Amino acid sequence: MLAELVVKDLHVSVENKEILRGVNLTVRQGEVHALMGPNGSGKSTLAYTVAGHPHYKVMSGDVLLNGESILGLQADQRAKAGLFLAFQYPTAIPGVSMANFLRQAVSAVRGYTDRAKAAVAEGGSAGQIGSELVPMREFRKELTEKMDKLHIDATFARRYLNDGFSGGEKKRAEILQMAMLEPKIAILDETDSGLDIDALRVVAEGVNSLVGPNLGALLITHYQRLLNYIKPGFVHVFYNGQIVLSGGPDLALELEEKGYHWIRDQFGEPLAGVEID
Repeated sequence: MLAELVVKDLHVSVENKEILRGVNLTVRQGEVHALMGPNGSGKSTLAYTVAGHPHYKVMSGDVLLNGESILGLQADQRAKAGLFLAFQYPTAIPGVSMANFLRQAVSAVRGYTDRAKAAVAEGGSAGQIGSELVPMREFRKELTEKMDKLHIDATFARRYLNDGFSGGEKKRAEILQMAMLEPKIAILDETDSGLDIDALRVVAEGVNSLVGPNLGALLITHYQRLLNYIKPGFVHVFYNGQIVLSGGPDLALELEEKGYHWIRDQFGEPLAGVEID
């Protein structure tokens, strides 16, 4: 059965201000959706709400994964269920190598950590250090294979997570995380932000190498240029906290040609003083 993420009439507020005003969206494994819209329209709010960020309060509506609500799950539980969020601005963590970070994350998502904790709770021994993690030999083999697939140099794994990384390197690190965690549904929040053409092409190639029958993707972006490299089957226009239009790839080309002013003309002025690009 293919995984399916369903957002149903979702209303979300931040600091008592309603941002999402009834969002409806379905993304299935194997599908690529693009979510486009002007700054401040609520696109990132949707991404963080689905991922489980506690700063965003769900007022009504639901988010379902395979027919089950995930609103009661913590962010790490949603990751274990098969969701992944690539951040627009990834955080640097000096002192923590990419390899160590990825081993911890993979172990948590695949249940190694929980099984070790359960064994201790049932009266077993804690085991030697690292026994709660995916075996090192297995992890190294998989990491090497994924880095080769994404054309990432082996030295990348030894660097501290996002510390001193260029914009393109930070986004490639996010794609490597996605490759290792193997989610069913991935949300990429403005992956093209801050990238030059060469870096954009490299990151897009990485995404394309992962998208397929086992991965559904929601690409959040302002511009059509990302979609020159990653071809969506579905394009949605986000405005004033809602999806106001949906269509195929031609809709992205229309937005590129006309900008967002015609969206304002058709659906009214932006709320809360939001400016249209």
